[in-house]
Amino acid sequence: MAPQYAPSLRSRLGPLLFVLQTGFILIFAFCAEVDSNVNVNGSTFKDSYTDFQDVNVMVMFGFGFMCTFLVRHGFSAVGFNLLVATMTTQWAIILNNVESWYYSGKIRLNMRSLVVAEICTVSALVSIGAVLGKTNPVQLVFIALLEVSGFVLNEWLLLNLLKVRPGNSMMLLHIFGAFFGLTVTWILYRKDSEQRFEKEKVDHKSGLFSMLGTVFLWVFWPSFNSALLSGRSPVRKLECVCSSYLALAVSAVTAAAVSVIFNPKGRFNLLHLQSCILSGGVAIGVSMPVVLQPWEAMLIGFAAAILSTIGFHLLQIHMLLAFQCHDTRAILSTHGLPGLLGWLAHFILLIRQCDDHTTAVRFAVFHICTLLITITTSLSMGILTGFLLKLKIWRTPQNKKCFDDQAFWEFPHLAVHK
Repeated sequence: MAPQYAPSLRSRLGPLLFVLQTGFILIFAFCAEVDSNVNVNGSTFKDSYTDFQDVNVMVMFGFGFMCTFLVRHGFSAVGFNLLVATMTTQWAIILNNVESWYYSGKIRLNMRSLVVAEICTVSALVSIGAVLGKTNPVQLVFIALLEVSGFVLNEWLLLNLLKVRPGNSMMLLHIFGAFFGLTVTWILYRKDSEQRFEKEKVDHKSGLFSMLGTVFLWVFWPSFNSALLSGRSPVRKLECVCSSYLALAVSAVTAAAVSVIFNPKGRFNLLHLQSCILSGGVAIGVSMPVVLQPWEAMLIGFAAAILSTIGFHLLQIHMLLAFQCHDTRAILSTHGLPGLLGWLAHFILLIRQCDDHTTAVRFAVFHICTLLITITTSLSMGILTGFLLKLKIWRTPQNKKCFDDQAFWEFPHLAVHK
């Protein structure tokens, strides 16, 4: 059966990608240059390049294969992830260097700018998980570009209004991405979604590939959390890596335990493990600046796994029934709830480390404002994006075409030969 919207993709996706990529090429041709003030033989450069490799594997491989859990959406999960990530990273490099571009006329390229751009891309990939399988690639590119624009705007607001350190504001990507994605999928809600889509199914093969992507994310997550610490104190980076690993290890064990307890037959639920073993890494990434002891990281990982697993078990269906919010990849339990827990842990540990009441109150107000600005910006950009995507020009796939690679990919063995 020929896909209903193939002609619209041919006339819209191709020209859109050509226009965007041509624009990026022109900007880089006239305004970008590689930073020459870098010692390529130095240890800082080597550390930064290693971090870039690790983050790049997470973005291109980990998130792509993590989304292959749907039976008939594997090609789209990996292919569209690569398409969106490469487009978004270029856009993030430009946005992150707007200030340098304005004052010096040049966009400076170095290893840190690439790492920061890919971290911004992760926030977009988190958001896209909520609308996975229900949108076409034109919409995905549009969502990603607007999401990253909002995330960079949020980082600028935190830096200029509250003087938040760049590393601290970047790790709020989980909260920003989750609320942005949930807002978009809430606005794009489809009738009869409560009964699940016809092709929204999981089997053992797709689940295995998805688990492979999750394991890759799990392995490289300590590098992700510590990537922005390159060039700073080696001791601080070591503390970050150790804390991230311990939080991830504890969350993996705890998620497995909670999954077995919730199952009436005492068996593991693969979706629980996929969604929840990363929760410790998410939570510790948000709270990292104030985590000083290994047991604190382990406790955060333990609490994050419990919250994430229970959230996946209970909240996903309730979000759909009560709020008409269809979250395909359960980004609320995977990123949103652990991110909020990490923020709360950061808040508690920060207040505990204060010596006097006045300082504690100031830090509390500062920390609460950080969260409020992040959520407000995320919801505002999500509402704007959602309503723009409701326009009929996007030719959104019909329900029977959702979660189906055949609507967008060519399968020669399925072609009808006359």
